[in-house]
Amino acid sequence: MAENRIHPAFTISNIKNHIPITLELEKSQYTTWAELFKITCRAYDVIDHIIPLQAATDSTTSDSTDTTTQTAAWSRLDAVVLNWMYGTISLEILNNIFEVDSTAAKTWSRIQNLFQDNKSSRALYLNRMFTNIKLDNFPNVSAYCQEIKSLADQLVNVDDKVSDPKMVLQLIAGLNDNFDSIV
Repeated sequence: MAENRIHPAFTISNIKNHIPITLELEKSQYTTWAELFKITCRAYDVIDHIIPLQAATDSTTSDSTDTTTQTAAWSRLDAVVLNWMYGTISLEILNNIFEVDSTAAKTWSRIQNLFQDNKSSRALYLNRMFTNIKLDNFPNVSAYCQEIKSLADQLVNVDDKVSDPKMVLQLIAGLNDNFDSIV
């Protein structure tokens, strides 16, 4: 009877309920997206589709019907994980990483390389955004502070940590004339 059980991954009807982020090139939230994706894959027992197990290559003897059934099930689960990836990335990223007849592991690797192979240029871009942030571009102080924190977090994701004093100085530097007395 255990053979008729539905795999947990097939029970997800909307991956956005588990991974509410749409990965985009400009927003630099790859680390958050990747962690949420890995957590979901572990929870639904498909982590080995994006991070293959080394021991899985050693197979014991089994009859060909068993092997064919396992291969078909593996392929179907891999397609589910691919759909999850495609459903949580922007069209721009999809166009960059899409490959016909790919596997989830290969696609995961292409997405990872897209974000981690250009850490230096992303850090430069994010630093420019961080140093040019101004309160006047936001509806309120809270949104301004949140964006500073977000950019600092994104810089950490590309191995360029922003110190607390630098964050405070940037916060003060970006304030407008209404805050002259505080500055």
